[in-house]
Amino acid sequence: MSFLLQPWHIMLAALCGLVNQRQQEIIEFQNAQIEALLKQLGKKRLLLDDDQRRLLAMKAHAVGRKALREITTLFTPDTILRWHRELVAKKFDSSDKRKPGRPRIRQVIVDAIVRFARENPSWGYDRIQGALKNLKYHIS
Repeated sequence: MSFLLQPWHIMLAALCGLVNQRQQEIIEFQNAQIEALLKQLGKKRLLLDDDQRRLLAMKAHAVGRKALREITTLFTPDTILRWHRELVAKKFDSSDKRKPGRPRIRQVIVDAIVRFARENPSWGYDRIQGALKNLKYHIS
């Protein structure tokens, strides 16, 4: 079976070439912007907040170290990938595990319970729980 070049093959190849050329122009423009920013900064350090570092780290990890070395970046590839390693380490450090025991009752609810008990000494647990339920607070 021989491969025949169809007219739509040529159109598709031309279209892909145009898209690729457009993307390359955008990349070159962004590199020029980065270089201009680096010249403006001079020796000053650019300080980012945690959200900005997180975004850059995730994008840089997807690109890879080799590609990062080939493009103009505001930070060294090692720095950006270190941010990614720290993010991964923070995610799996088990600090967000639940503590043993019953969850605490919010202070607003505690204050309401104490107030109801003081104002209504004849009320028991069930009545206070019902009054809190009317206020859309749930206790067990």
